[in-house]
Amino acid sequence: MGDIRRRGIVALGITALVTPLALAMGTTTAQAASCSTQAGPYQKQVEKFLGRPVDGKQSSADCKAIQAFQTKHSITPNAGYAGPITWGVMDLMNKQKAVGKTPNKSGACPTNKGRIACVNLTLQLSWIQDGAKLVYGPVPVRTGRDGHETRTGAKKVYWRDIDHVSSLYDVPMPYSQFFDGGQAFHSVGISVWAPPGSHGCVNMTKTDAAKYWSLLRNGDDVFVYGRKPGT
Repeated sequence: MGDIRRRGIVALGITALVTPLALAMGTTTAQAASCSTQAGPYQKQVEKFLGRPVDGKQSSADCKAIQAFQTKHSITPNAGYAGPITWGVMDLMNKQKAVGKTPNKSGACPTNKGRIACVNLTLQLSWIQDGAKLVYGPVPVRTGRDGHETRTGAKKVYWRDIDHVSSLYDVPMPYSQFFDGGQAFHSVGISVWAPPGSHGCVNMTKTDAAKYWSLLRNGDDVFVYGRKPGT
């Protein structure tokens, strides 16, 4: 296949995934909000996560701490209310931390492929392994939201572009490594925990995306499994 035709196919795959910058990042800019005076349904859990006194009562200091967390991770509205979305992000962080250095403990990601990039949608984690040996990670990732799910199954890296930019919307996708149509590993400039998720790509921090770029090559295996919460 000619290079022009190949690039055209990739561009068509990306068109369905990439929207103007705010939408492509899967969130809207957090707007300034008045601090909530109400205790939320997850008040005690959120207080514990943030290291606040766990009394289930909303104080001004509690609200400011919750609000700062919400702003950092693009959770809207960022009013300092301990609701289900805020707790959902925190709960996911706790589960990710608990994995430690054994992300493939269940053996779900194949160990007979040599070098392979694994993506656990349920825990929003990715790592690179070589056989059963952990090479890098696990690292938190941000995968496709409801209606734009990151597709599961066995894939291969087939095209890499370190400075990729969508020609349709001029949206930067640094360290892009495509493995399924328009779906790729690439870095984003927002929190990888920002809800509701990407338009199908596996978003990573710049540090992690750069490391993946240095470790993976065209033809390397990728395995995606599980189900992202909320999809």
